[in-house]
Amino acid sequence: MKNEEILKIYLEMVPFIAQFCGPSAEVLVHDVTNPEHSVIAIANGFHSGRVVGSPMTELAKAIATSGEYKTKDFITNYEGTGKGKNFVSSTYFIKNEDQLIGFLCINRDISALTNFKSMLDTVEQQFNLSASDTEVKENLDTVPIGEILSTYVSTAIQKTGIPPKRMTPAEKTDVVLDLADQGVVGMKGAIKEIASQLDISEPTIYRYLHKASSEESR
Repeated sequence: MKNEEILKIYLEMVPFIAQFCGPSAEVLVHDVTNPEHSVIAIANGFHSGRVVGSPMTELAKAIATSGEYKTKDFITNYEGTGKGKNFVSSTYFIKNEDQLIGFLCINRDISALTNFKSMLDTVEQQFNLSASDTEVKENLDTVPIGEILSTYVSTAIQKTGIPPKRMTPAEKTDVVLDLADQGVVGMKGAIKEIASQLDISEPTIYRYLHKASSEESR
């Protein structure tokens, strides 16, 4: 196919892509053989002020001369600016076999999104809603206390990386004390749940706790 025939295919795609993406997207086709008047089709050109016959950007010229198009077919989601606006841009390399003949470019104006994010950040600061540095987390789902207990205990056991049947008394003591530090031991039904998962008796758990308390009081 001739270069003109290939470029014509992309020219016909410009209005379709522009309508699909909406008015926030500028869509255009460059003919690289005429750098000073390379734009041969454009939609929503009000974003950059360009029209048919406008020149290539410096980035487009650099890509055309660098040979980057030889190893890839497109570049996506790079930053762009123009007319005081911020864009996220993508460029498809139009080729005739190994020869670069044009670019299909989509520049999405994200100014509204940037402004909205700035407003949201301000609201978060005003109401002190920004995420804090604390590691404390709360699960607000309504979960039966039995399920919560079971999860706490199994998580403490999994942290050791040792199955309960292979644990030494000292290792089981560490699990019990870890749960005590988390306040789990004081929850209703906790002693029974811990004993079940650690495969020890309830009196044994009380003995672990008493021994630890005696050692701390010395």
